[in-house]
Amino acid sequence: MKATVNVALCGALLMACTQAFAQSAGPNDAQISAIVVTANQVDIDAGNLAESKTHDKAVMAFAKQMVTDHTSVNNAAGDLVHRLGVTPEDNPTSADLKHGGDDNLAHLRTLDGKQFDHAYVDHEVAYHEAVIGALDHTLIPSAQNADLKALLVKVRPAFVAHLEHAKHLQSQLGKGGAQ
Repeated sequence: MKATVNVALCGALLMACTQAFAQSAGPNDAQISAIVVTANQVDIDAGNLAESKTHDKAVMAFAKQMVTDHTSVNNAAGDLVHRLGVTPEDNPTSADLKHGGDDNLAHLRTLDGKQFDHAYVDHEVAYHEAVIGALDHTLIPSAQNADLKALLVKVRPAFVAHLEHAKHLQSQLGKGGAQ
């Protein structure tokens, strides 16, 4: 039940944030930078925890990929904002993402074995669905800087691939394990 609640909260959180910005002028580039960095860090932190807790080879490989890929995106975003002289600006969405990520980690730390694997992968599915929605409906349309917009467009296919990988892993875990 808790995993379902965390997954639902993740999706609701990002969609509420997307709707809040959609009703306003949308986030500015400094706010988008903070959202991107925070969203990636949330997935890096969850992946690091999964690497330390799972015994399932497929979940381990997925977690390692999440850490590697999201670290790469954060490095690219960091390089870009440094080059542009933009300081990421905390905002309600980045704060909510951080809080949601912390809640997810706290929940995952209470789980072990297959319960952990299921909760981690279920969250990854919901999180990537929500992030893709935020990219499509808020972040990409709101980005004013061409380089920032190009980075968001460039990384979107990786998020889609992560979602598909997580869904596949989710279906394998449902059949008794992905190993």
